[in-house]
Amino acid sequence: MKLNINDTFNKELPGDPNPENFPRQVVEACYSNVTSRIPSQPQIIHVSDEMLEAIGLTDEDKVSEEFLQVFSGKKVIQGTEPYAMCYGGHQFGHWAGQLGDGRAINLTELLVDNQRWALQLKGSGATPYSRTADGLAVLRSSVREHLCSEAMHHLGVPTTRSLSLMLTGDDVLRDVMYDGNPDYEKGAVVCRAAPSFIRFGNFQIFASRRDEKNLKLLTDYTIRHFFPHIDKGTKEGYIQFFEEVLDRTLEMVIHWQRVGFVHGVMNTDNLSILGLTIDYGPYGWLEGYDDNWTPNTTDSQHHRYSYAKQPGIALWNLAQLGSALVQLIGEAQPLQEILDGYKGKYQPKYLSMMRSKLGLQTGKPEDETLIDELEKLLQVIETDMTIFFRNLANIKTTSSDLTALIADAFYKPEELSDVVRKLWNDWLTKYRNRLQSEDRTDQERMQSMNAVNPKYVLRNYMAQLAIDKADNGDYSLIDSFYEMLKSPYNEQPEYEQWFAKRPEWARNKVGCSMLSCSS
Repeated sequence: MKLNINDTFNKELPGDPNPENFPRQVVEACYSNVTSRIPSQPQIIHVSDEMLEAIGLTDEDKVSEEFLQVFSGKKVIQGTEPYAMCYGGHQFGHWAGQLGDGRAINLTELLVDNQRWALQLKGSGATPYSRTADGLAVLRSSVREHLCSEAMHHLGVPTTRSLSLMLTGDDVLRDVMYDGNPDYEKGAVVCRAAPSFIRFGNFQIFASRRDEKNLKLLTDYTIRHFFPHIDKGTKEGYIQFFEEVLDRTLEMVIHWQRVGFVHGVMNTDNLSILGLTIDYGPYGWLEGYDDNWTPNTTDSQHHRYSYAKQPGIALWNLAQLGSALVQLIGEAQPLQEILDGYKGKYQPKYLSMMRSKLGLQTGKPEDETLIDELEKLLQVIETDMTIFFRNLANIKTTSSDLTALIADAFYKPEELSDVVRKLWNDWLTKYRNRLQSEDRTDQERMQSMNAVNPKYVLRNYMAQLAIDKADNGDYSLIDSFYEMLKSPYNEQPEYEQWFAKRPEWARNKVGCSMLSCSS
């Protein structure tokens, strides 16, 4: 196994001079050198063939003993120094101080075909940032992260990726629902991949400590490697950098809204400086369309990170990043002007995205009302978001009995009262009439709608089924979902059983609706 190592992070930024894994406050350092906990009996469960090729490896490599040892944390790649990054963050709106990679260890950085990849093991042991935790991960959360990272990529959502999923051979004690009933679960490790895992919180920690020297080093490093068209080290460059981070973050959230994804833990330490979806914890997809829904049990009271609030929370988080960068710029006004422009950027992007979901190629003033009415109507009766938008493409400009064409999306069609049926029929009639003003055939419109409205997403109950099988040593469903989710917009009749509403048994089952952060 040969990796083209490009371990520049350690060389260019200040590290912790005390390379031990015990929890502590780390100051004046961007990272700490660490070592993984040696797994007792690692076993490969699944490898992403696409990511294997992306980092320059082959099918022969993935079955090698070296691959097993390196990506389970048992062996360090020659010539590298694994590290964990130091960062802080706001958690649920409150400053939490130092956080850092508490259960993530960065193996190395690669340069393959001019594409940069940082490889990171999640669940491979304690670091200086683990606080009171063990730095380990369990099978259920690792399956969810591995599958969802790759699924999001194929949905066209900016995201970190996943190379491999392995069992460690060790049991890990976890309290799944934080109810005082801990139990042992199978330990696992995921190898995550991204151009960089730098987060908003990496900048915040230095700003909170008034460490302008290292804040500048980190910012200049980030600009040099990931925003090379920007002049580093200048006030104008820092302002431009902030605006581009805002634009990337906004683009990411628009994609989340498009596919109905809810992140669940939009803390500032969970937002990538590159605008990538990062940290797949208690995430979920809207099934019954409820814009106040959050998949996170910790957020069940206040719904801070619900589907509808994601765009606003992104802005709030950006404001915290801006507050950190003020120390380099010397004034807040230029950054505030950029933040003030967020809504003006969001509204047209959201409108354009929703028009694409509805198959509207042209823009008309009445479209905003049409969309607003739809978003309200989707919540009058429990309606599956994915199925609704996919089936909406079947409506033709000459269709009659319109409600029947989207009826499969209703969870309880028997509860469709005459009043609700009329509301739906009125909206669908208005929508059909709007389609008649488009200069496209029904078939052309259907193709465009099916290219942005996925047929298959990783519903929580599906992930739980894969987890349950994997817990019994059967990894076939992991591989099946992985293959299916590589083509989420295609019909794939062989997977038709997964184009279905969440079954009733999964409505309140642990892992199938809301989830905790426990992993």
